[in-house]
Order: sequence, then C-alpha cells, then structure tokens
Amino acid sequence: MLDGYEKIKEHHFLDPMATTDLFPTLRELSRAEKLQVMQFLIAELAREEEPNLQAGATYSVWSPLNSHDAAHKLSQLLESNQASHNA
Repeated sequence: MLDGYEKIKEHHFLDPMATTDLFPTLRELSRAEKLQVMQFLIAELAREEEPNLQAGATYSVWSPLNSHDAAHKLSQLLESNQASHNA
C-alpha cells in the first residue's frame, strides 16, 4: 500500500497542477494517509521558514549595547512617563 504522499506523487508525477487538482486525490486517501500528507506539508512549511544560514559566514546582529541613541530615547520616555504621573 502506498502512503498518501506516494499516491499523490504517482497520480500527478510530472504534471504541473493547481491546488484544486489535488483535492479529489486527497479525498480518496485514508485517514492515516491524510495525516501523513499533513505531516509532510507541515514539515515542508517549517523547512521553508528556517533561516538559510551559511556555515562559516558572518552575520551582523543588532544589540542595544553602546547604542547611545536608544539609551537617550528610553531616558526621554521614562522622564515623560514620570512627569505625567506626577502631574
């Protein structure tokens, strides 16, 4: 017995298809096969969302350390908040 993914692959191997073309095939799958297809799709979505970091590459990361502008803005916000509470 083919799993859900294999059935879909066999049914539409090299044909470009629209999502609506998949629906009849998906309806024919057993519950277990549908769950396998769902697991496959979830894994694919997760893989696509992972950042594509290169081994050995250097990436800049923003940090508030030594960010005098950020410290100044935070100070202004705190002062305005304190002033509004004292008024």
